[in-house]
Amino acid sequence: MKILMVLTSHDKLGDSGHKTGFWAEEFAAPYYLFKDAGAEIALASPLGGQPPIDPNSQQEDAQTPATVRLFEDEAALEQLATTLKLNEVDADDYDAIFYPGGHGPLWDLVNNEVSLQLIEKFWRQGKPVAAVCHAPAVLVNAKDQQGETLVKGKKVSGFTNSEEAGVGLTEVVPFLLEDKLKELGANYQKTEDWASLAVVDGNLITGQNPASSEAVARELINRLQS
Repeated sequence: MKILMVLTSHDKLGDSGHKTGFWAEEFAAPYYLFKDAGAEIALASPLGGQPPIDPNSQQEDAQTPATVRLFEDEAALEQLATTLKLNEVDADDYDAIFYPGGHGPLWDLVNNEVSLQLIEKFWRQGKPVAAVCHAPAVLVNAKDQQGETLVKGKKVSGFTNSEEAGVGLTEVVPFLLEDKLKELGANYQKTEDWASLAVVDGNLITGQNPASSEAVARELINRLQS
């Protein structure tokens, strides 16, 4: 079982003057679920090397057992510091692809041609494609085998409009993910703000928010082991 995890390289939260990146919990919880299930994990990002961690996800109130484990795990931190460049990986080498969220992907992975080609190749090969929180944004420009928008007609979740308003970033993000997914014809699913929700539609697995990262990872493992 080989899983490719793709992280953002983007660290600027629009023109706000604040930093962003990937959300630590959304990487750590899946990473250790995969690892503890015996998976071989590869990490990649658009620029390679150390992907930026959203500083808010390093605050004390954002810590979970998985993030505590991550920040004490020298081997994992070394792997994180040396991610492969996206153009160095091939879908043929992996059984599934997983995108952790954080706001970063809204800027550098939505239109990234290498990322889109990877997603589309995993999809054509019948391999699971998973993304959580803001990371389902990486799907909005992906196409299926017929050239249709990948999310069209599929059950999909992602960070809600009200959750974005709750963190005060409605006017900062390039688009609201809930609105975008609906606009593309996705069968958008959500639950109450900040509650866990993982949505499965065939090989497409998405989650609503940071609390959903573990559930999405479990669904991915189940898919690979079934």
